[in-house]
Amino acid sequence: MAAPVSPPTQTPKGWTACLELGFGPGPGRTQLARRHHRGPLAVQRPFYPEGEVCHVYLLHPPGGVVGGDRLDIQVQTATGAHALLTTPGATRLYRSAGPEARVGQHLQLQAGSALEWLPQETIVFPGARARLATTIQLEADARVAAWEIQCLGRPANREPFETGELDFRLALWRGQVPLLLERLRVTPGTLEGAAGLRGFPVAGTFVVSGTDDAVAEQARAALPTADQEMFGVTRVDDVLVTRYLGHSTERARRAFAAVWGAVRPSAFGRPACPPRIWAT
Repeated sequence: MAAPVSPPTQTPKGWTACLELGFGPGPGRTQLARRHHRGPLAVQRPFYPEGEVCHVYLLHPPGGVVGGDRLDIQVQTATGAHALLTTPGATRLYRSAGPEARVGQHLQLQAGSALEWLPQETIVFPGARARLATTIQLEADARVAAWEIQCLGRPANREPFETGELDFRLALWRGQVPLLLERLRVTPGTLEGAAGLRGFPVAGTFVVSGTDDAVAEQARAALPTADQEMFGVTRVDDVLVTRYLGHSTERARRAFAAVWGAVRPSAFGRPACPPRIWAT
């Protein structure tokens, strides 16, 4: 049952919104057991294109994040649950007149559960000021596959990210042990050179837990031939990390989807089943 909807909160500097989702095992399939939202964040009804796994689409009706917005997403999977979350389109961080936008995403997986976090890309408009932090907390043998793709500026429109300020963070924990801690801080002039993004406007990271060397080889074999872009596959303990640097969010999505399709049978025990929304 959905919790009562609280009225949205809008301050002079932007929207404050939150979304809380809880997934638990049900008769024959995972159920969306808890759903609460406040402000312009919501989900559609669950879909079950592959039977047991619960597919859910995250919605942000305004279509973009502006300076001063505060968005908070919390997802929890209970033992025995398996959920896949995605978005119907790209997230847009618009130019700010001064205030900073903040987006926090906290994914908590109980032992014996699985979550696939596969949103479409984040497009950062020139002049945006934002912090985006994703924290993934695994308990015991919980399994996760999660990717994030950022496009800095609007390269197709010849609008580079020359003004603005960004802070992207990705943290993956198992219990009290950090498995992966990453931070991408972008200010004008930091995109060039080996210590930056080598001038590429699109960057992506895809992590899969509970993998081994054989799964890493499957991932490498699934990647397309690089042409004026960069791919990389590494393992940190049992976490597979696939990275992309290039010029195209579409190429990044296709590459990550290919890796996901190759490793999902080993990591999650089932073949890839792309969300239907990806085909629209």
